[in-house]
Amino acid sequence: MQFEKMITEGSNTASAEIDRVSTLEMCRIINDEDKTVPLAVERVLPDIAAAIDVIHAQVSGGGRLIYLGAGTSGRLGILDASECPPTYGVKPG
Repeated sequence: MQFEKMITEGSNTASAEIDRVSTLEMCRIINDEDKTVPLAVERVLPDIAAAIDVIHAQVSGGGRLIYLGAGTSGRLGILDASECPPTYGVKPG
């Protein structure tokens, strides 16, 4: 994968001056960007569904789903894992 070509790894021109605007304008900039998320997800729903189907088939066949993270994303992974047993009835570990 060529990470340098991923738009998530570049600067966001919409928020380039976010440290120089009023608090209200900062909130508007963030809110405007947040509005783009559902549309971006909608464009890749078939890919998301395909990934879920593959993961389900693997886990149902005795496989495991392993995902990794560092820093905050790693801590969120631990939080996700702690929710799986009570929410989905899976065995810990």
